Amino acid sequence: MVDWDLAVATAGKLVKSGPKVTYAEAADVVTELRHLTDIAERHVREYTGLTAQVDHPPVRVVDRTDWVAANVAGLQQVMTPLIDQIARRGTINGITRLIGAKTTGVQAGTVFAYLSGKVLGQYEVFSGEPGELLLVAQNIVEAERKLQVDPTDFRLWVCLHEVTHRTQFTAVPWLRQHFLDEVRAFVDAADTDGEAFAERLRGAIDAIVDAIRNPDSRMSVIDLVQTPAQREIVDRLTALMTLVEGHAEFVMDGVGPDVVPSVASIREKFNARRVARNPIEKVLRRLLGVEVKMRQYAEGSRFVAAVVDRVGMADFNAIWTSAEALPRTAELTNPSAWIERVHGRPAATSS
Repeated sequence: MVDWDLAVATAGKLVKSGPKVTYAEAADVVTELRHLTDIAERHVREYTGLTAQVDHPPVRVVDRTDWVAANVAGLQQVMTPLIDQIARRGTINGITRLIGAKTTGVQAGTVFAYLSGKVLGQYEVFSGEPGELLLVAQNIVEAERKLQVDPTDFRLWVCLHEVTHRTQFTAVPWLRQHFLDEVRAFVDAADTDGEAFAERLRGAIDAIVDAIRNPDSRMSVIDLVQTPAQREIVDRLTALMTLVEGHAEFVMDGVGPDVVPSVASIREKFNARRVARNPIEKVLRRLLGVEVKMRQYAEGSRFVAAVVDRVGMADFNAIWTSAEALPRTAELTNPSAWIERVHGRPAATSS
């Protein structure tokens, strides 16, 4: 179904070159990011009260092409069970005739090339246990130059966010497997009948064209191709990702100006950067789910802030005790409901 090597090769040709730096400057950026990651880990541990329960590999400072390769490898692991299901049903030939492994490889490569210029860092959980922290040096340098912010402050601020993700998945022993199980459940719930899949794919293409014509549409590609059975799983995954993204946003700002002196200015400029002004880019961001991620940052951060304000960080951390303690979709906009369900008491503002 997908020519993964072609996906990587296509992305490699389409990835935009990064900011101009000398070899010495590039080496200094890599060295500082590794150092700041260690500093960030200490601040995240002290602020959140969470400590890694496993040894994690050191941070990988990568360029855009390396980021693509890592994510294609992760996506391949996710997609392999679905492809195996289709092969067992004997429908893979029909699908291959309709969309073609080469065509799909080019499409995947094109998407990853676009995203490779947007991501500052990522905790990649698919490729191996316990996961791996990636920092995209080109994008971090490009962003700090465009925003005209203090480089060290900005780099530490980014590291705080990404290290929080690493801490979440290494301090909470069951979280990574729970996330992977939900993703696999999503894949297992796919309709592997060739004709049904092709029909949804054709509908998705029509909807994409309509989305380009209708800028107010909020549909994403994942919305267009999922089956009804997958929607419930998507709701749970969305709630989980809203929590982990919002928690990271809360931590990166919450460590305070003593750690990142220009944090207020960085946050203001960075939020403005997140608003896509180009109409074509807005369509792409929406279809690729980037807009959904932006909403997750804001909604999740508000939820975490409200809970911590009312019960304190220690009681907030009950959220990591089990999958049942994770917030439900409705609770993300009603933190009091989560507090009452998990702690069995009405919410009250902490002193």
